[in-house]
Amino acid sequence: MQNKNKTVIRSMDLLNLFLTHTKLSMNDMIRLSGIPKSSVHRMIGSLTDMGLLHKDEEGLYSLGLLFLQFGNLVAERLDIRGVAAAEMRRLRDAIGEAVHLAVRDGDSSMYIEKLDTDHPVRLFTKMGRRAPLYAGASSRILLAFMPADERDAYLDEVEPEAIGLGTIVSKPKLREALEEARAHGYAFSRSELENYTAELSAPIFDHTGKMVAGLSIAGPEVRFGEDGLAERIRLVKEAAHGVSLKLGYAGPPA
Repeated sequence: MQNKNKTVIRSMDLLNLFLTHTKLSMNDMIRLSGIPKSSVHRMIGSLTDMGLLHKDEEGLYSLGLLFLQFGNLVAERLDIRGVAAAEMRRLRDAIGEAVHLAVRDGDSSMYIEKLDTDHPVRLFTKMGRRAPLYAGASSRILLAFMPADERDAYLDEVEPEAIGLGTIVSKPKLREALEEARAHGYAFSRSELENYTAELSAPIFDHTGKMVAGLSIAGPEVRFGEDGLAERIRLVKEAAHGVSLKLGYAGPPA
């Protein structure tokens, strides 16, 4: 049993080399792993037979397609609400505002999870709430990080209408706000969906680098003054990036 465990550990040591290398020769794996040549040769044969490694015509090895199949299954089976739960709780406790998780549904955003705050003066929202993609920070962050062709098609067709006192109805201003959101990695809104409220949102990405959701805090506008806003932005972006990492995202924060 001990020898089998040792073989498994050594096999994982070989596979871990591909976390930082796309392709490796057998000699590369021997040199980098420090495992004896005979053992590496035997393990490479087994890993290749199982589809965990692939050998090309030049004799170089890379991760096999089986990893892609497993990766896709893991991604499909991840419940983003469950994955985001811990970060949402930490964010709510750190800031003391309601926290929302929103996804795109056609030309709308929709809250799929929320955590309320115990603050006596708070914003009341509900799961399933929808908003047009042009209005509110949760919506705008989703629109900002959509594929460019889809975003442009939406902007060409949509005719923004005022919902709250601060709703952006000018397309040039909306495009400018979207550029700022992409540049800075967050969206901020005041009185766009409900008067005298504010919302701050950052994007969540999956293992492919695709934006899949937005994480936001929301509350009365009076609590979103300039004092402390930078810290709130940092915390929201940090929490969203934490969820992204749990979804397999390997890129930098937005």
